[in-house]
Amino acid sequence: MPGIITVGLDGTEHSLAAADWAAAEARRRGMALRLVFAWVWRPSEVPVAADAEVQRRWAVDVLREAGERVTASAPDLSVTTQLLPEDPVPALVAAASVSEMLVLGSRGHGAVAGFLIGSVALKVLRRVDAPLVLVRSPRGQEPRPEWGEVVVGVQDTDEDAAPVLEFAFATAAARGARVRAVRAWSVPPVFAWSPGSVYLADEAGGLEPLERKRLAEALRPWREKYPQVAVIEHTEVGSAAEVLLTHGARASLIVVGRRLPGPGDLPLIGSVTHAALHHAQCPVAVVPHP
Repeated sequence: MPGIITVGLDGTEHSLAAADWAAAEARRRGMALRLVFAWVWRPSEVPVAADAEVQRRWAVDVLREAGERVTASAPDLSVTTQLLPEDPVPALVAAASVSEMLVLGSRGHGAVAGFLIGSVALKVLRRVDAPLVLVRSPRGQEPRPEWGEVVVGVQDTDEDAAPVLEFAFATAAARGARVRAVRAWSVPPVFAWSPGSVYLADEAGGLEPLERKRLAEALRPWREKYPQVAVIEHTEVGSAAEVLLTHGARASLIVVGRRLPGPGDLPLIGSVTHAALHHAQCPVAVVPHP
């Protein structure tokens, strides 16, 4: 049974851009596409022009039109639509749990400010355990090559990085694109040094060669699994967010990680992921990992 890519619609042009992106990705990966609209009507003391049935019909029309739109561009794609009579956040989180990825639209806020994350998307991002891709409407943006690089930020180089790298390499393989793996580092303060870290740096010939070695070792299993994917490895001293955004300026997709909270931990979003979500000009995939 093929995997499913789910798109959350809300009637905006940004969610339609998300549907277009997801449809193309589903075709490349041989997956099915599921379009959902999570909506629940609550009576209000303030009179409104549209009653529950009018709003429900509008939501159904949004699903129908989006389904017709993606089917027209990809007639061989398996597409289903579903109106979810629930609050958007729990409904989308539940939909993501049975999907390979969840795709949402993100309101654009200009070439400088980048993404403007809505409250629903932000709440969903903190709770999903599947990759979440945020897509902006292309209106007002420079044309971006669909087959451009997949840029992945590699801050963790141990096994925790596996889900993030797996997603990046699988996406690049499906697109026939190359991966640019970016790792930023900084010189640690003197008090942070330990005999072990000094030994590793000496063995590698210095801090910069050590960071290159760490990145290469993290990528090795995925190079072997996806030998058809060309890889560029880049290490640089500096802010991880700035380095990632600089090298992702012409990317078709940026992939970042989000650490899953442990028991009792708050579901936080790291600074690098936060920067990518708000300032990247291309779709951003946030992949949860341990």
